[in-house]
Amino acid sequence: MSDGRMLSGEPRLDQVLGGGIPRNAIIMLMGLPGAGKTILAQQYLFKNASKDRPGFYLTTASEPVEKVLRYGQTLDFFDADAVGVSVFYESLAGVLSEKGPQGIFDRIEHLIKERRPGILVVDSYKAIHTYTDRHDGNLRDLTHQLGSMLSAFPLTTFLLGEYTSNDVARYPEFAVADAIISLEVTRTSQRETRDLQVIKLRGSGFLSGHHAYRIGSAGLRVFPRLADPRDVEGYDSRTDRLASGVDGLDRMMDLGIRAGSSTLVLGPAGSGKTLLGLHFILAGAARGEPGLIATFQENPVQLNDVLNGFGWSLDPDKVELMYRTPVDLHIDEWVYDLLDSVKQGRAQRVLIDSLGDLRLAAGDKVRFREYMYSILQRLSRTGTSLMMTDELTPLTGDGPTTDAVISHLSDNVVHLGIHAYSPQLIRAVSVLKTRGTSHDAARRQYEITSEGFKIGEPADLVADGPRL
Repeated sequence: MSDGRMLSGEPRLDQVLGGGIPRNAIIMLMGLPGAGKTILAQQYLFKNASKDRPGFYLTTASEPVEKVLRYGQTLDFFDADAVGVSVFYESLAGVLSEKGPQGIFDRIEHLIKERRPGILVVDSYKAIHTYTDRHDGNLRDLTHQLGSMLSAFPLTTFLLGEYTSNDVARYPEFAVADAIISLEVTRTSQRETRDLQVIKLRGSGFLSGHHAYRIGSAGLRVFPRLADPRDVEGYDSRTDRLASGVDGLDRMMDLGIRAGSSTLVLGPAGSGKTLLGLHFILAGAARGEPGLIATFQENPVQLNDVLNGFGWSLDPDKVELMYRTPVDLHIDEWVYDLLDSVKQGRAQRVLIDSLGDLRLAAGDKVRFREYMYSILQRLSRTGTSLMMTDELTPLTGDGPTTDAVISHLSDNVVHLGIHAYSPQLIRAVSVLKTRGTSHDAARRQYEITSEGFKIGEPADLVADGPRL
């Protein structure tokens, strides 16, 4: 229990709500079928109901009680022992059909006065509208009377309904509500995203914007929108240098990568971006610096094959592998999994391979840049060193640069180029940027050997071939 707040059992949802739902409030929970309203309402019910202050789940003309119970029992928070003791389910469909909205309100009033519940759910409130004409009731007046009655008791009420954004200004229940929470499902091609938005929260601050969520056996798992403000305080400023694992690159970058900085590695397919990232992680592990590899490119078996090819291996006590398939990747969930893994494993080095998969998962350029800014800021504040890979096209030549905003946010930018000279391909590495320090601006030829990266002398790539 939190002072004056009702918790959901999902800490991140409580964070969005400024610490939880205000107690003794009327909450409108809106969303189309399948958005998760029933699940979220039951989360609150089982989390907060007690024998002394029971919770009631009242269905009207939407889903029958039996169906709510059947699916509710599949959820982790559902406590069968609490049903009939602190949590009660009741169908008001018969009352609604026979007596209309007035019958519903009379039954709610009776329950409140006789049972003194601490939490009440009405699902669906919107369904009551279809019975108004049949029973000559003025639903607007009745709703205001209901709101006054609910507010007179120490009771938190959830009114659920299949409302849309256009209904907020149309129906009277929104006027009496102290809080309005919207659950929205958006389908783009074969991908489905879910967003939670707090439209209103009377007398309390909350996190604005759209917050992603997913539904699982534990109920709703919420991922608050990451939008880190510009904050110059709280950063772990470090000046020491880290070995990248490739001596030649360290020399090009003024004796290594500054600890706590972000490095963007650009290059076409086959240029060795992942390999360079592995050098970076393994070099840290050898120095006792825990690492994290967040990859979409190679699954664990494929990555192990790559490592074996160079005679390397990952020590699970020193390096965590966080593999996610790009097929069903939700960037909001991924970001929080990454930050949680960094915090729990105390990773000092992180490799993200690659940004292209995140860019596609974001689906929106602004959203992608917002998330990347937040990731870079949060890792920087903890002194965690980050390396990211991003693919360029075409396969040969210098190619275009990547997303301008990401390269500007990165502290260091390394370019791996493949140049076509008949009858061979020449690889050349350039350090395009190192924030706050000098670097070797020469373009140097490199090879991928059985031992990994080998960087040579400056290469003058001219029309008829490389001139060393």
